[in-house]
Amino acid sequence: MTSVSIGWETDADLVVVGGGVAGLTAARTASLRGLRVLTLSKGGATDTSTQYAQGGIAVVAPEGDSVESHVHDTVEAGAGLCDVDAVRSIVEGGQAAVAALTDLGAVFDLGRDGQISRTREGGHSTRRIIHAGGDATGAEVQRALNAAGLPVLFGAAACEILTGSDGVQGVLAVSDKGFGVIHSPAVLLATGGLGQLYALSTNPPGATADGVALALWAGAAVADLEFLQFHPTVLYTPGGLGRRPLISEAVRGEGGILVDSEGDSVTAGVHPRGDLAPRDVVSRAIAARMRALGTDHVYLDARAIDGFPQRFPTITASCRAAGIDPGTDLIPVAPAAHYQCGGVVTDPHGRTAVPGLYAAGEVARTGLHGANRLASNSLLEGLVVGERVGVAAAERLGARVRVTDVPTRVTERADRFVLQQLMTDHASVVRDRAGLDEAIKRMKDAVTQRETVREAASEEIATRIAGIEDAALTLTARALLLAASARTESRGCHTRSDHPEPDDRLRHSMPVVLDADGRPRLDQ
Repeated sequence: MTSVSIGWETDADLVVVGGGVAGLTAARTASLRGLRVLTLSKGGATDTSTQYAQGGIAVVAPEGDSVESHVHDTVEAGAGLCDVDAVRSIVEGGQAAVAALTDLGAVFDLGRDGQISRTREGGHSTRRIIHAGGDATGAEVQRALNAAGLPVLFGAAACEILTGSDGVQGVLAVSDKGFGVIHSPAVLLATGGLGQLYALSTNPPGATADGVALALWAGAAVADLEFLQFHPTVLYTPGGLGRRPLISEAVRGEGGILVDSEGDSVTAGVHPRGDLAPRDVVSRAIAARMRALGTDHVYLDARAIDGFPQRFPTITASCRAAGIDPGTDLIPVAPAAHYQCGGVVTDPHGRTAVPGLYAAGEVARTGLHGANRLASNSLLEGLVVGERVGVAAAERLGARVRVTDVPTRVTERADRFVLQQLMTDHASVVRDRAGLDEAIKRMKDAVTQRETVREAASEEIATRIAGIEDAALTLTARALLLAASARTESRGCHTRSDHPEPDDRLRHSMPVVLDADGRPRLDQ
């Protein structure tokens, strides 16, 4: 540990790290209860994973549905690792959370009967997915939350959660004003996912696993990182890297069909629900078919869907930008990193084992998703748990201790491009012992720097933030590889070709913490 020079200070009752659905929902809820809240966002107002969410929000329908049905579908998709009590708790909170969002001004699509329109997605037994703007639900959720006018410090990143004997004391952050301290007894990690561990992802550039690393450095546990969901249908373009547009499974819910280069069904005989099987099943089926045919993509045939441009305007625009007309052309698709099902271990109210440290949204492991997230349960979780954290944070108001010592951690940083290729090659849809061992070995060679956050006055904020991100990616990659190596079975979206069957002895989560040297270890 070493010290840094502090250029600015401020106080808050709750610091929210991340400006997506979970973070802004918590910030609004806490603000309405009189707490002083400051939100940190590395990018701008729409640089979030929430902004790109297409499908919708899974919430129990008023007719032909029930909480128990939604719970059943979620637990079935989660392949034995869901916390059923947590699932029921979050599902039960869905309707109230959506009502609060609607009160804030969010507008959802209506059917001909004037009621909220609902569609069906993979793994769901009924049509319970509400959506906005056709396929722009996340953008509408983000718009409504941004319009609430909550105080957000844009272009600022959290470097370290500052803790003492009674838990959280504040946050060390960096902005264009240099390093600063936010004195606060409560911090919410709502940083989104870790898609930038891979060469191809549906996630925005800021999805660099910051929250996982911040939680580990603060002494919290993470779990189920090996369960990384690859979205089965991401728009494929030759040579495309970075964030790729996803083709929502709502397209399959409306009648789209997956076919290979020879025109044969990709999922026939694989699962009773065919193209609407859970995402891990469809991703494996596509990966297997690509290997068998020696191709790098399959196709989604959506030509029979009436009114496709009106129902899916965002997807239509993405396809046309790539020279594809969904009305007449097959849409080339392939799996890409999409959603981390695990994350920082919390209860259904977002509390971690570190007093005053909370996590919500994709970064959290509440027990809702288990080994594979059910489609459109992500925005649901962000809304429900985000609101609960906003309420729970009040419990820390009497724990305020002003920070006096501000250390920052010495971290290891790997070259990002090398790291992404290693993870893509060896820890993707299908894994095996040899590949995971190779990735672990080469990760050591990929580390180019071991240092603290640099303080050079000439260093621009973007460079400082990139350094923090690289350190977070490096630590999280090591934790994920450790967990994937230890899980010698196939379950949910973790597939081991050398252990193709589930093993009931491993029907539990394996938390990861840091050892005394700051390296990930299994907490058994």
